[in-house]
Amino acid sequence: MMGVEHITNLLHLDGVEVTAISDPVAHSRDWAQFAVGIDTPLTHFESHHELLASGLCDAVVIASPNHTHHQVLLDVLATNHHVMVEKPLCTTVAHCNEVIDAADAAPWPGRVVWMGLEYRYMPPTTEVLREVRSGAVGDVRMVAIREHRFPFLVKVGNWNRFNRNTGGTLVEKCCHFFDVMNQVIGRPPVRVIASGAQDVNHLDERYDGETPDILDNAFVIVEYEGGARAMLDLCMFAEASRNEQEISVVGTEGKVEALVTEGIVRVGRRSDGIGRVIERRVQDPSIRHQGMHHGASYLEHVGFRDAILRGIPAAVTLRDGMLSVAVGEAAHRSIELGRPVAMQEVLSE
Repeated sequence: MMGVEHITNLLHLDGVEVTAISDPVAHSRDWAQFAVGIDTPLTHFESHHELLASGLCDAVVIASPNHTHHQVLLDVLATNHHVMVEKPLCTTVAHCNEVIDAADAAPWPGRVVWMGLEYRYMPPTTEVLREVRSGAVGDVRMVAIREHRFPFLVKVGNWNRFNRNTGGTLVEKCCHFFDVMNQVIGRPPVRVIASGAQDVNHLDERYDGETPDILDNAFVIVEYEGGARAMLDLCMFAEASRNEQEISVVGTEGKVEALVTEGIVRVGRRSDGIGRVIERRVQDPSIRHQGMHHGASYLEHVGFRDAILRGIPAAVTLRDGMLSVAVGEAAHRSIELGRPVAMQEVLSE
């Protein structure tokens, strides 16, 4: 699914051609061919090793199941290909650190290694970040993100039904939100407190005799250096929601909030009085393809392409990816142990 999403976005970019795909699953290769066009030349490989050795591409996008990112990325980093890797970077902090070390050890001149965290590119979220960085709310003290949505979709082989393959819901799904929190607050996270469960979804499913073990709801509080805190409210059996995502940022001088699905941003300053806010609908006319993420994946690929062509560093780094995974891993540990978890516990492993 995400492979096709990336292909579709790439086809809307000037100066980009999709030349080859690799996937061990035949019908996934067929979907890729369908995405580029039935009669459009596209070389198919079963193995990413074959693709990397083919000489057919300058840049690769890794959109394989989470638990494969670690080894596939290590193989890519041993070549001179530019690369974008889908979230999460890896399913554990230890594996994230391994690929970071591999990238640092083989810094091909001009190579761009881009971490795919497209939620920060959703136009309403980008506008929230712009307002915060312009000083509209003063010193940020509280961030709240709510995602109320539908259950996990069906993926190839149902790999996303089990924590061992995904890193857990708070890594697989929520690394996006932890990345946004990190961007908004701009300071290191220091402690995580979480409560969550699997209460509704997938309990009646069986795969090779196993019941899925992924969480479908959670509250996560992240405390930051300097005293700011952020909260995630996640529910994956809340299809009956007008806005799938909502973001609120409150600082010493005011508040900015986004209704992401509707594309609405509201800004209010304390000095203007109670209830006085400016509301506007946010759109980005440069987006050529909305896709599944309100145009965010398209904008992400614009940045990736431009970094390659201009020879500039990636705007979203592997370290950004590692830190978003680390918060999710700490949240799962907090739920399992029933206590707060210091980020240092996770980051030092």
